[in-house]
Amino acid sequence: MKNLSTRRGWIKKSALLGSAVIVGQNWELLPEMAAAPKVTRRLPISVSTYSYWHFQEQKYPIEKVIEDAALIGFDGVEILHRQMADESITYQNKLKRMALDRGLSLPLLSIHQSFVDPDPARRKKDIEHTEKCINIAVQMGIPCVRMNTGSWRTVKRDAAYYRDGIEPPLKGYTDQDAINWCIEGMQECLKIAEKAGVTLAIENHWGLSSNIDHLLAIYKPLASSPAMGMNVDTGNFVGEPYSQLERIAPYATIVQAKTYYGGGHYYDKDLDYNRIGKILQKANFKGYISLEMEGKEDPRTAVPKSLEVLRKAFTYTEA
Repeated sequence: MKNLSTRRGWIKKSALLGSAVIVGQNWELLPEMAAAPKVTRRLPISVSTYSYWHFQEQKYPIEKVIEDAALIGFDGVEILHRQMADESITYQNKLKRMALDRGLSLPLLSIHQSFVDPDPARRKKDIEHTEKCINIAVQMGIPCVRMNTGSWRTVKRDAAYYRDGIEPPLKGYTDQDAINWCIEGMQECLKIAEKAGVTLAIENHWGLSSNIDHLLAIYKPLASSPAMGMNVDTGNFVGEPYSQLERIAPYATIVQAKTYYGGGHYYDKDLDYNRIGKILQKANFKGYISLEMEGKEDPRTAVPKSLEVLRKAFTYTEA
């Protein structure tokens, strides 16, 4: 039966070849052969544990997020480092096993650090923190770690800040100083990440990175490292987001997609995910979309609604 199947396949290919013509030095298919079937691609979608806990006093258990993610139909779970109950190997292994048993990946570990600080000792401390988190990622089988640039912290984080992103440097310093510190800090972290086989994805996460020119000024000198990546957050753009998204989408390693059901905890944005989906498709992005539901609505209803929106926006038909 195997020989017969092979023979039938050869006959079919021969028949198709008969529908081809030579144009110059190349074979060109006739219309009846050129109509190849279209392929539907659905980008994998994870949910950030942050979607269930917005830095409230009581942490929402990551175990419950993993259970919910599997029931709802997500492909993975993004772990927020600050939400972890502890950093013990036992706890890390527990979360990893829970995800495995439910068919979920753990694509991203989101951590916090800042290199926007004139004090070299403080910047070194955040490099050491990043190294610790890279080791956690390795232990848990997480391939990517979210990185921040940090901020000057010279203005209050209020509605005006999230609207215009203006944050003047500390007296006696410039944004270029901060860019240089970020590059230096990231270079040290990348040395560690390269050995560990972990990608460090720098995010447009307010502060210095609210300015896309600054973000790219940090990213591009580091892009030659095999461990350098970019985490694009759809909700962290100052002003009109789409033109800025188009600028950084080609560099995206992973995309965090925000929703604000019930009104945002910090700010609101009306995001057109169909438009965002087209921008990412044009940029040939094929990685993970990670939901960050940042609204005040109960995540038990807001998270499933968000997944439905993202599934529609990030399901493409390709020729």
